[in-house]
Amino acid sequence: MAEFTVETAEKTTVVDITDRVAKTLPADAEGVCTVFVRHTTAGVVVNENEHRLREDLANGLETLVPDEGWSHDTLDGNADSHVRAILLGESVTVPVRDGTLDLGRWQSVLFMECDGPRTRSVDVLVH
Repeated sequence: MAEFTVETAEKTTVVDITDRVAKTLPADAEGVCTVFVRHTTAGVVVNENEHRLREDLANGLETLVPDEGWSHDTLDGNADSHVRAILLGESVTVPVRDGTLDLGRWQSVLFMECDGPRTRSVDVLVH
């Protein structure tokens, strides 16, 4: 298993981590790669890495899940971040062939921050 960190500067942001995931793969890797974030206010998805779409994804999450009005906010003020992360999910699985992520033409692995700015850990496991 490999691990790396992602630093974010905004509350809700999308970071392409495809190259960082790919660098962790052994040259002879075959099977599947699981990318997992050990956080309850961040997620990981596979989608297109286009800067306007990344902005749309972040803005869409903020539109779907309002910042205010949550019971958990009385504890630490970030219930919206937890709800957004549940919609995203904490992991993705990508096929690996000949040591390379076997993504579709427009697919990338995207880390999605919902409660930044933060430094987050991302785990990568090939099996």
